[in-house]
Amino acid sequence: MTGQIARLILARLGIAVITLLIVSVVVFAATQLLPGDVVEILLGQAATPEAVAGLREAMNLNDPAIVRYVKWLAGLIQGDLGTSYANNMDVWELIDSRLANTLRLAGITTAIAVPFSLTLGILAAVYQGSLIDRIVTTSIISIVSITEFMIAATAMLIFSVWLKWLPSISFVDDAVGISGQLKAYAMPVMTLLVVVSAQMIRMTRAAVIEALKMPYVEMALLKGASRSRMVIHHALPNSVGPIANAMALSLSYLLGGAIIVETVFSYPGIAKVMVDAVATRDLPLIQSCAMIFCFGYLFLITCADVIAIVANPRLRK
Repeated sequence: MTGQIARLILARLGIAVITLLIVSVVVFAATQLLPGDVVEILLGQAATPEAVAGLREAMNLNDPAIVRYVKWLAGLIQGDLGTSYANNMDVWELIDSRLANTLRLAGITTAIAVPFSLTLGILAAVYQGSLIDRIVTTSIISIVSITEFMIAATAMLIFSVWLKWLPSISFVDDAVGISGQLKAYAMPVMTLLVVVSAQMIRMTRAAVIEALKMPYVEMALLKGASRSRMVIHHALPNSVGPIANAMALSLSYLLGGAIIVETVFSYPGIAKVMVDAVATRDLPLIQSCAMIFCFGYLFLITCADVIAIVANPRLRK
């Protein structure tokens, strides 16, 4: 059994590596199709043809695309993200602190969203059709129909403009103290929490309801098992796979999908760096940010698959 699980996990890891390789091809090709000439953007309209040709040669832009891709991929494997065109700095130096800020924001949101979503999802499933279920379901349907931009803008209007409780710009700095940190993170976390929790609650509710319909759960109930024991010992262990997948999909949004939240609140995260890099056509920075987002997404999805394989014997067949 252990060997079978190990083979399945290795197969999932192999699929993740192949997927990452395919994504690298797509990311590199997509960045090459961006409009405009990066050399002309960097040098400006007053640049002479000789200067343009010289910089193009210095940046190896005259090499065939396949050669540039292989060099970029080789550097990526060795941990070399390249040099930023716009800042002439190592890409890792530019995104190091920003990535830490994004991970910190994602970590805080996850720490709140996971127990919150699990609790509401399980309550809605156990009391299916009750007032609690109707309130939770109606709230979820209302929330998922609103974009994160509207949620962020509404939060800013209420808490920053009307009540003046929170700053509209999330200035993250250790010097502002704990109170300042809490205020800086409040609205970005609140916005992301609303967005990711809705999906997690919905999927948790559906998975637990499906598990509660199983014959062995009904048998446990007939034998006198309490409602809490029926959920914790019988329904939840068999819902771990779907719930883990739902949470992985929702949490992956925190890395790549936080672009709007970071932009609205001027939060110094990696998503905002990527938006700025697109504006300046800084290809190494764009490619690195995109690969980090894809790696994070695949990591979460692979972890969810592994948890599902370990928790559900039917997936090992």
